[in-house]
Amino acid sequence: MTAKELAAMFVQLNFKSGKPVYLQMVDQIKAAAASGALQPGESLPSIRPLAEQLRVNRNTVAKAYAELEAQGVIETAAGKGCFLKQNNSPFRHSVRQQLLTEDIDAAIVQAHHLQVPRPEFLELVHERLDDFEKKRAEATSLGG
Repeated sequence: MTAKELAAMFVQLNFKSGKPVYLQMVDQIKAAAASGALQPGESLPSIRPLAEQLRVNRNTVAKAYAELEAQGVIETAAGKGCFLKQNNSPFRHSVRQQLLTEDIDAAIVQAHHLQVPRPEFLELVHERLDDFEKKRAEATSLGG
């Protein structure tokens, strides 16, 4: 996968979020792996082209890759580059759970700040799920 493809498909950086850029990269690459968008054995772009594409320092990308390697998500083959590890099936489930938990926690905090009562919040969640399922069913029936 080229740096441009990875940047366009998976890595969307928010420089105002307060979260370090390298951790945003780590989370987004892990999410791509968890969703199957990145396949085991697939190579990640080299550090320099990805840094140029994302307009960040090479050290930022290197730090993200080092963190991914420390977490067992990717492996580095000397002279060949970085690859998504083959054996990541348990990782996929835990990452999906972690990402979803973070988003749910953020929604709960937002609801608290907006003083939305628990029953109203849960009703909204159910409405959004129903709406999503309806749209998905419509898209599936139209697509084939």
